[in-house]
Amino acid sequence: MSAYWCARVHVTDPETYSKYIALAGPAIEQHGGVFLARGGSQIIFEGGEYERSVVARFDSLEAAKACYYSPEYSRARQFTIGSSERHMVAVEGID
Repeated sequence: MSAYWCARVHVTDPETYSKYIALAGPAIEQHGGVFLARGGSQIIFEGGEYERSVVARFDSLEAAKACYYSPEYSRARQFTIGSSERHMVAVEGID
């Protein structure tokens, strides 16, 4: 069953966060993730002012979890510390 990473991000240090973006995309794709939404225009109906939203599809919840804890993504994730506020969840699809 597919799974989705859903992230809402408020970037506080664009220069440092750009290093995360450069590493995260390839790491996610290497682990089978496919981006469905990545930044872009959005309308916030509820919740905080998180200017960046990302949705990526994985083959399974286990694959999404394996990617998050992988060495490749962990290297990218270090650049989010102090450069952003993030809410991130992996959720199982209904297919």
